[in-house]
Amino acid sequence: MNKFQQMYQEKLRTPQEIAKEIKSGDICASTSALGEPEAIIEALTDRAYAGEIENVSHHFLLACRKWRYFEPELANKIKHVAWFSSANARTPIKEGRADFLPNFYYEVPRYWREFIEPDVSYAMVSPMDEHGYFSFGVGASEGHAQMSRAKKRFLEVNPHMPRVLGDTAVHISEVTAICESNKPLPSPPDPELTPNDIKIGELVAERIPNGATVQFGIGAMPNAVGKKLMNKKHLGIHSEMFTNSMLELIEAGAVDNSMKNINRGKSVAAFSLGSRAMYDYLHDNPGVYFAPVSYTNDPRIISQNDNVVSINACIEVDFLGQVCSESVGPRNISGTGGQLDFVRGANWSKGGRSYICMYSTADIKGEIVSKITPMLAQGAHVTTHKGDVDCIVTEYGVAELKGKSAAQRALALIAIAHPQFRDELFFQAKQLNLMV
Repeated sequence: MNKFQQMYQEKLRTPQEIAKEIKSGDICASTSALGEPEAIIEALTDRAYAGEIENVSHHFLLACRKWRYFEPELANKIKHVAWFSSANARTPIKEGRADFLPNFYYEVPRYWREFIEPDVSYAMVSPMDEHGYFSFGVGASEGHAQMSRAKKRFLEVNPHMPRVLGDTAVHISEVTAICESNKPLPSPPDPELTPNDIKIGELVAERIPNGATVQFGIGAMPNAVGKKLMNKKHLGIHSEMFTNSMLELIEAGAVDNSMKNINRGKSVAAFSLGSRAMYDYLHDNPGVYFAPVSYTNDPRIISQNDNVVSINACIEVDFLGQVCSESVGPRNISGTGGQLDFVRGANWSKGGRSYICMYSTADIKGEIVSKITPMLAQGAHVTTHKGDVDCIVTEYGVAELKGKSAAQRALALIAIAHPQFRDELFFQAKQLNLMV
């Protein structure tokens, strides 16, 4: 037994023992996506049900698991603070039992280093190597920053977490205590693609040149674009999220990262969520580089590659090109995430383009409405500013908004709206004096 293995044994606790170190009123910070330490959180939830803690804040990006602490009976016991809410967190946020924190994703590490001092940081990590290092694995976004000022630092070691290379290492000497778990990581299937997803994927894919560096956001439409790029050559990956479709592009030979100006030969990302096959691919793979979002999502870093193409989804767009991707009116359903980070990175990249995709309509309580609107819904959260937006895509085409006046933008957007709404939208544009 070397000194690091001895240190490991000295710091080894049960999840229940670690949960007892968390006190009422503590601010707790967890790494992103699959990095949330499941056994510790479950033990903490048990303590909340037992009435042993209250007013604990649990800060987290994206709840990929359906946690018991979301239940109404734990209101004021464990309060979830979403930095990018998901389906599992929407109801607690809507009902005021959870909160959300607006941010640009690339600035999240700075928030932890400068503005919020956590009492506890915890993360799920890969097993320790012979040198005493764990890997944040598929959740590298902000772990280092959270640990930097935390009073207590806990790791949950899971053999199912891949050892992902890059700026992901954390040493046994840096942590207060560790525990072990052995539950497989969630492997949600990709959403089934609709005909509209496929059409949007085709419209964007045909505009992506060989040698481009691509970023895919979360959702079916970015995934549809990826599936239409299989015949491209020399693509690169620089993204916040590594997706199943990216692995498919690598295996098809469409991605080799050979044309990138930085991180040449490597696929770059900050976190991942997908199939077990993808986790196996990421494990100990020198062709992959995971790093905090302060690197992957910094527009100044992104733009150092040429021909960056950013692909994301949204909820609605108004005539000026203001994009809402995170709320229905004032009701939060998502977050800014990395959308604007990559829109700006693509804008600053030589030859770069950004595509924000959506269906032309939505079904709201049985009523079909246009997602291209004269004005965003009252209270809507603006995600991408009208001065940043480049291309909006629906199943009816691509509206290129850069360099267009307000009237020209309205006309371009009306042209890709659903045909049944175009006359009314044109009338509304006239009412707003955008055209005569």
